[in-house]
Amino acid sequence: MSPNRLPTLPLDGQRFGGQNMVDPLRRVLVKRPDAAFAVDDPARWHYTAAPDLAKAQAEHDALCDTLRRQGVEVIYHDAMQAGRADAVYVFDPALLTDRGAVLLRMGKALRRGEEETLGRCFEGLGIPIVGRLEGEARAEGGDLLWLDEHTLVAGQGFRTNPQGVRQLKTLLQPSGVEVIGVDLPVYSGAEACLHLLSLISLVDHDLAVAYPPLMPVAFYRLLQERGIELLEVSEAEFLTMATNVLALAPRQCLVLEGSPKTAEALQRAGCEVFSYRGEEISLKAEGGPTCLTRPLWRSAD
Repeated sequence: MSPNRLPTLPLDGQRFGGQNMVDPLRRVLVKRPDAAFAVDDPARWHYTAAPDLAKAQAEHDALCDTLRRQGVEVIYHDAMQAGRADAVYVFDPALLTDRGAVLLRMGKALRRGEEETLGRCFEGLGIPIVGRLEGEARAEGGDLLWLDEHTLVAGQGFRTNPQGVRQLKTLLQPSGVEVIGVDLPVYSGAEACLHLLSLISLVDHDLAVAYPPLMPVAFYRLLQERGIELLEVSEAEFLTMATNVLALAPRQCLVLEGSPKTAEALQRAGCEVFSYRGEEISLKAEGGPTCLTRPLWRSAD
């Protein structure tokens, strides 16, 4: 059990949502690594090595403690999911909107089934399920970027397909949200995890950490049109997940240790930077701080 654990209680009122990536983070859902994460076949999961469970849990506990110190309420997704190593990356199976959650359909076959389990957790927290992707539609949270409260950019690649984007457009239309699909590159192939959010993280409404060499041209131009400044990471630090940044508030962010040049660039841009050690929970298994957290509520009020 994690130290300083907060009780999982129903959320009251409308304290969920926040259709952006940078407003102050009030509540977040996490899943502490359990036996499923300590895989004995890392190649099957596209991990670089089998995570050490005790070390992974210690890293995760430290990450959660950092969040709490910044005033974020940390809630645990406790459901056991035997055989689902990637369930620790709670960002991916759902999209949170101001009306409630949309359950996605995972593009990685080994992850299918996480969606409904997470949906039951949301319902227990008083967050309504306002829609589900169906049929052949596929989408993962890592491909979905709130550019602003009325604009969602969806990366189409090996994890998110055109059917998924079309269904998201239909589901989000009542909220007045425009969904813009952009095509992702092949990069290192279908088994690797290249999400749209592998390439960019917003750290303020007008500032992002990004790796432009792999960006879709249409998306790059959209960012320019919106006046979003890009802090470009090097190829070396792209490989250490420098682009995977969790905004705790505008220009306040959590990063994975190991990308010092990017951390310095963020600080020069006026950002307060917190870091965590993620040898086991991140570097071995393709998931940074954004992947490890599912924001439940962001609010500037």
